[in-house]
Amino acid sequence: MKVNYQLELEKVLKRLAIEGARPRLMLHSCCAPCSSYVLEYLNPSFDIDLFYYNPNIAPPEEFEKRVAEQTRLVSELPHDGKIEVIRGEYHPEVFYEAVRGHEDDPEGGERCALCFRLRLEETARMAAERGTDYFTTTLSISPLKDAQRLNAIGLELAQIYGVPWLPGDFKKKNGYRRSCELSAQYGLYRQDYCGCVFSRRRDFMPPKKD
Repeated sequence: MKVNYQLELEKVLKRLAIEGARPRLMLHSCCAPCSSYVLEYLNPSFDIDLFYYNPNIAPPEEFEKRVAEQTRLVSELPHDGKIEVIRGEYHPEVFYEAVRGHEDDPEGGERCALCFRLRLEETARMAAERGTDYFTTTLSISPLKDAQRLNAIGLELAQIYGVPWLPGDFKKKNGYRRSCELSAQYGLYRQDYCGCVFSRRRDFMPPKKD
């Protein structure tokens, strides 16, 4: 049975508002466009450590372009309280090792799940190290990302690292559409592939001839 993670998030936000609390959130970001709406939506309730950890991105120039765009967005986006960009280490060999044997999996398959777990586990570890109150990811804003799977991974890691997972499905409530509007407003670079060499290979392969 599917869980409505957007509803679960709204319950948390309502409770925080009643308590008058403003906790710190470790927010994993996959890119500036995806983070735009999530920051707009969550920053009224949280101080945010925005963790840019994406060793899956290739080539290195693409990684640098995306992290620079992320930093620019935060410098220009109006916000309450604190948003701090944390640049994660870029070691693509860690990604290749994590997905070894799954290079030919279809997009959205087990290779992607392994990639999600790699990035979310480092986010959970960083959240525990820095003492933040919650952790979560922007990944669920994409219509191509499985929010059920992402939240299941996050909840599992919360048990391991002792930091509560903030549930969510940010594509809900027109979140994806709002991210597109914000991307246009701030002139954000919107990449044309997910990030890894395997998604780029899929997107740029010529059509098969009959």
